[in-house]
Amino acid sequence: MLTRRYPISITEAQAKINQVALPTKTETIPVTDANHRVLAETVTAPFAYPHFRRSGVDGFAIRHEDDHDYPHEFKVVGNIPAGSTFHQPLGKDEAVRIMTGADVPSDAGVVVMLEKTRELADNRINIVVPEKHSNITEIGEEYQTADVLIEKDTELNPGGLAGLTALGVQTVTVYRQPRVAVITTGSELMAPGEPVQEGKIYNSNGVQIPYLVRENGGVITNVEQLVDDNALLQASLTKAIAENDIVITDGGVSVGDYDFIGDTARQADELLFNKIKQRPGSVTTAFVQDNTLVMALSGNPGACFTAFYLYVEPLLRRFVHQPSRIKKVQSRLAAPYHKTNGFDRILRATFTEDHGQYATYPNGPDRSGALSNLQTTTCLIKIPHSNRPIELNAEVETWLLPFK
Repeated sequence: MLTRRYPISITEAQAKINQVALPTKTETIPVTDANHRVLAETVTAPFAYPHFRRSGVDGFAIRHEDDHDYPHEFKVVGNIPAGSTFHQPLGKDEAVRIMTGADVPSDAGVVVMLEKTRELADNRINIVVPEKHSNITEIGEEYQTADVLIEKDTELNPGGLAGLTALGVQTVTVYRQPRVAVITTGSELMAPGEPVQEGKIYNSNGVQIPYLVRENGGVITNVEQLVDDNALLQASLTKAIAENDIVITDGGVSVGDYDFIGDTARQADELLFNKIKQRPGSVTTAFVQDNTLVMALSGNPGACFTAFYLYVEPLLRRFVHQPSRIKKVQSRLAAPYHKTNGFDRILRATFTEDHGQYATYPNGPDRSGALSNLQTTTCLIKIPHSNRPIELNAEVETWLLPFK
């Protein structure tokens, strides 16, 4: 029997997912494994940085008392490569050769750049012109002990990891990434490497969904490809729900004889929605079972791609306490689109930007099963439902996609 579905708007569907409570779990990991992870605790400086007076140039260190009357002749009494120290007191008109990054003697007040000196005989130099600056980075000039290095809820990047490592920080506490299982369904699906068969297609979503999850912060624990068998699906769902934070299915979510996800969703602990006023992807379904969110996406690759960015990407980002990377803007529809629809139409598109003003262009076919434009799509645009075609240059709601 065909079960009636009650569609809700895109905004309502996004709000329902945003209201789902997500667990806050953390883990402590090595800094070397923390690129693009999100800090769950603020990191502070364990010591002052730099922790010694550091030369900013290659040159000669001299006392403040001798920094006058140029040109000025000095005797060179030592050499300080980076990583070395020099503890002998400097006398009147004495200098030490020093390299960039080396420890400046405590009684030196200026490091004169090598380019401002002339070498003389018998370990002597002539400093021709004075320095405007000391060229010395003093102890604690960048950080004092207990200063904040990086705030909680910051996504770490290679520059930040370098900063932490420079302060001797070896581990950080970060939000645990969501564990995500992917179940693709359909007896029509072939696995990569199988010979082409009439009436069957390769499982493109089996590749697309895991990569979308990974590049948006999730950890893929398992990817399964199932034929249309309700018993198999229920067994896989039960296991995936028990072992993961989020489960993503694709296929089996429409109203056909083998679309078993719909029945599962209606019997779940909480059905969030099972139809959205959008095309493609109107059959997108979400439900909660045993405190695990299940996102059931269309098996059509274009619809799957669209629904992932509208609903799953913000969810994954929220799990690690970060905002969505998708930028929502208004844009000008710069190319004609003539179709009308009773539901909002989400078009795959491209955009240009000029001084903060966006122009968007429909990017190839808008069919839910089309995938020829997935590589080149850089944004999604909403054509509001209407019985009249949208006007050229109309303002449209636009989602600029990350990682494109």
